[in-house]
Amino acid sequence: MTAMLPPTTALHEASSAPVDRLGHFVLPAIATLVLHGAIIFLLLGNWSPSAPAVANDKVLKTQLVTISVAPAPTPLPAPPPVIEAPPPAPPPAPVVEQPPEPVRPQVDQAAIARQRARELEQREQARVEEQRRITEQQRQEQLQREIAQAAEARAHAAAELERQRLAEISAEQARIRQYQPVSKTPPAYPQRALDRGTEGDCTVEYTVSAQGRVIDPVVVEGSCDDPIFVRPSLNSARSFRYAPRMVDGVAVAVPGVRNTFRFRLEQ
Repeated sequence: MTAMLPPTTALHEASSAPVDRLGHFVLPAIATLVLHGAIIFLLLGNWSPSAPAVANDKVLKTQLVTISVAPAPTPLPAPPPVIEAPPPAPPPAPVVEQPPEPVRPQVDQAAIARQRARELEQREQARVEEQRRITEQQRQEQLQREIAQAAEARAHAAAELERQRLAEISAEQARIRQYQPVSKTPPAYPQRALDRGTEGDCTVEYTVSAQGRVIDPVVVEGSCDDPIFVRPSLNSARSFRYAPRMVDGVAVAVPGVRNTFRFRLEQ
């Protein structure tokens, strides 16, 4: 990890660094130049190394050697200190504008409570209404069943009454058919029918009084084969006499008594 220096210390080190580098290179260069100059001077002056002196040689020879000393090189002016520019600051990070946080509406707890209360009330009303509808439907269905049962009972009762009435009518008709006159005068055969050879039937209906007499005889519609037989049939019916009809010891009239007169020619 690299320690970060204060700005003033970094600047001082930056300014002193070129001077140290200059002293490191200039001094060896000067010494090298001096040494080379001395060698060149010796070579130019025919200097050679002398033989070693003999111990018994007493002659001392001297030779003047002139050594020219080269002037010391003028020191180069120190280059101006290089001030390293601080590294460019990194571009500022783009500022991302955050969307404004939506403003949350303030929750009205009282309004929520009222809304929930209304919903509960509506659900309760709907439940009560549904229950009422089901009850009403069941009541209507029960009423329809009762009406149908009553109609069926009435129809059954009516059918029973009709059956009884028909049975009574049948019994009465049977009694009426059995109710025969004790005396009667047969009808006269019309002369015109004899002349033409006409035959036929004619049914007469009447009421037998409590005294056994025939009252209001009439010809049953459509029962007379020829109108020529109507008069003799009515005249004959008026002559009938019946035994009085007794019900609980009391003589009563018998309506609807019928008799059919048949007109036939003897072969």
